[in-house]
Amino acid sequence: MGDMRYLVREKIFSIGGDFWVTDEQGNQAFLVDGKALSLRQTFELQDTSGAVVATIRKKLWSWRDTMEIERNGAVIATVQPAIFSPLHHRSDIRLADGGELEAVGNFLEKEFEIRQGGTVVAQVSRSWFQIRDTYAVDVPDGADAALMIAIAVSLDRIEHDQEQQGAR
Repeated sequence: MGDMRYLVREKIFSIGGDFWVTDEQGNQAFLVDGKALSLRQTFELQDTSGAVVATIRKKLWSWRDTMEIERNGAVIATVQPAIFSPLHHRSDIRLADGGELEAVGNFLEKEFEIRQGGTVVAQVSRSWFQIRDTYAVDVPDGADAALMIAIAVSLDRIEHDQEQQGAR
């Protein structure tokens, strides 16, 4: 089973404008559209045909930093730091279908795994590439790549916000 590796810019949400997520060969895979960002802290992940495959939104008025990932107008995943997690090294991802994922590792350094049960469904690493401010998201063939990228971006956002708040 092959894996697909996608390259994502760090702190994509603070750059504004549009940004392409590419594969390892540099081919465009998903467009992050930052147009809506200033209005509602929202951004869209589009496929190469321009279809929106995920909308990532910071949930306002929530006591824990929470990101919601929507598809077709419905929330498909909610990402938030685990309450009892030493060093903020675990986050919980609740899926709309009742499933649960967890992200475990070092979010600040962009070295972590997304797991379902005991199975790794995506790996995020900055160390595979020597490109500054870029991390890679590795997903198995057939996995929901857009969702995994959206989760990684959500975790990056939460980490950034906690740094800004001096919560570390």
